[in-house]
Amino acid sequence: MKKGYILNSCNTCQRIVKEVNWDGELQNIKEANIDETTLDRIAEQSGGYEAVFSRRAMKYRSLGLNEMTLTEADYKRYILEEYTFLKRPVFLVDDEVFVGNTKKVVAALKEKVGG
Repeated sequence: MKKGYILNSCNTCQRIVKEVNWDGELQNIKEANIDETTLDRIAEQSGGYEAVFSRRAMKYRSLGLNEMTLTEADYKRYILEEYTFLKRPVFLVDDEVFVGNTKKVVAALKEKVGG
């Protein structure tokens, strides 16, 4: 299984897709947000919902979330309710999960897909 969860309007997501020569399925999370089962799998392999929650989303501050103490359940709920809270891009390759756009994550993804 090779599936990527990206935001089509995100230049970083587009750059990474090209850089790793991604040939799997891509889902634009703005049009179809990630489903709960997939999110659960990603969070389990990534160290929890907080690990895949994006604090860079503009709504994070505008909703005052930066001033609240959030639980794992809160992180999950916000990600499922609003696509912008999913740290991106997210790639699923076989049994591995790659979350975010750090050089380390991109290099590991590139090595996995042979890009």
